[in-house]
Amino acid sequence: MSKTVILGAGFAGQYAALVLADALKGKGKHEIIVINPTTTFTYIPSLIWVAVGQLPVKKVQVSLKPVYKRMGITLVQGLATEVHPDEQYVIVDPRDGQTKEPIRVDYDFIINATGPHLNFEGTPGLGPEAGHTYSICTPAHAEQTAQRYLKWVEELNKGRRATFVVGTGHGTCTCQGAAFEFISLLHNDLTDRGVRERVDLRWLSNEPALGDFGIDGFETQMGPITFTSRDLAEALYKDYNIKAQIRSHVHRVDEHHIYTEDYDGNKNEIPYDFAMLIPQFKGKPIRYLGKDGNDLSGTLLNPAGFMKVDAVYGKPYEQLDGPDWPKTYQNPTYKNMFAVGIAFAPPGFMSKPYVSGTGMTIAPAIPRTGYTSELTGKAAALNVAEMIQGREPCHTASMAETAGMCIASLKNSLTRGSACTIGIYPVVRNRERFPETSGRDVSASTIEMGLAGAWFKRVLHHAFLHKLGGKLLWKYLP
Repeated sequence: MSKTVILGAGFAGQYAALVLADALKGKGKHEIIVINPTTTFTYIPSLIWVAVGQLPVKKVQVSLKPVYKRMGITLVQGLATEVHPDEQYVIVDPRDGQTKEPIRVDYDFIINATGPHLNFEGTPGLGPEAGHTYSICTPAHAEQTAQRYLKWVEELNKGRRATFVVGTGHGTCTCQGAAFEFISLLHNDLTDRGVRERVDLRWLSNEPALGDFGIDGFETQMGPITFTSRDLAEALYKDYNIKAQIRSHVHRVDEHHIYTEDYDGNKNEIPYDFAMLIPQFKGKPIRYLGKDGNDLSGTLLNPAGFMKVDAVYGKPYEQLDGPDWPKTYQNPTYKNMFAVGIAFAPPGFMSKPYVSGTGMTIAPAIPRTGYTSELTGKAAALNVAEMIQGREPCHTASMAETAGMCIASLKNSLTRGSACTIGIYPVVRNRERFPETSGRDVSASTIEMGLAGAWFKRVLHHAFLHKLGGKLLWKYLP
């Protein structure tokens, strides 16, 4: 009998739990334990609809308990605070409202799928709790954002004018795509409400170019024309009358101004009335302790707190290529430990990093969410299943070998809606494999906009909730 602990029930952790339970079915008695602070799975991509008041949060969530009961998975509701790799146990701070003392959970294998720590404190004045800005990163944050936004709609209907700022709140933020969706939805929702002309809508980002999205942009071939994500973003922002400021790090926010610096160290103040800024992502604050109580974080984690896996670390940006990215997501020090989704440490940036005149790194971190995150969770789960059966890990999901797809909602309507459908292959540029086209197969990439994308976005919403809810034929859904 083996015991596998999975930290987190987001995209990567939830799918890893379902895949592992299915892979071990009929192969003896094996225990799978998921440690998660809540009893729900949240489909994060649809929180943008929640944040503009177009969808209740319960519509983007699945209850974990009935899913796990069907699949034979144990849920421990709490936060992992310590991992002891030598002695193979986890210390959990309970969040069930009943258990008071920390819990010890032993394991034979562990998959770190905790997702990010939202580092609002990394930018003074950022965030909905201790700061002045809003967020779409959690269900509670999305609801708070919607409440504040709808209050502003009331003020706009009374004739007030306002400046709304959307984007990233730190020089090394990720998830520019989610902010891109949100600002597009804001534009169209304000237009439908008849108050768009009263809002100065502004984009603020750490991207080196519009449409970079933390993946060094992308391109597709349309007949003789090469169309890029920069072309897309520039055209959309021009059409939507959105002013853009890029190549910027936010170093402070107060009640009325956002203070930034750019690549050259130039300082800028942006006045605002309402702001949604994505925070920097860091690894969850978990202590990794050896058998003598010594701190293992220097060995297991990168400086941002993400867990090292089978990647090639330490290469300069100019030398980093597809083969350097992880494949099995196995930790090189402890072979029974895996890290997936946002929890794994990438070997570097996909977009070229810059250091400002004041020494601040300004570069979008690589996104590791959604379908890509799910693939890493699947690979790790299948590799754990192989090891349980005495075989070596053989399942891979390198971001330099897998396709990526994103459906960015621009206007949420099944009759008048629009979404941008983006497909790229591979996600990470692999210049060794595609030397003639800057590391990607442009013939396998696509950018489409229109009503069909709005339908596709809605279909994906229901499909992912169905699949990650472990419902009928879940494992046959891509």
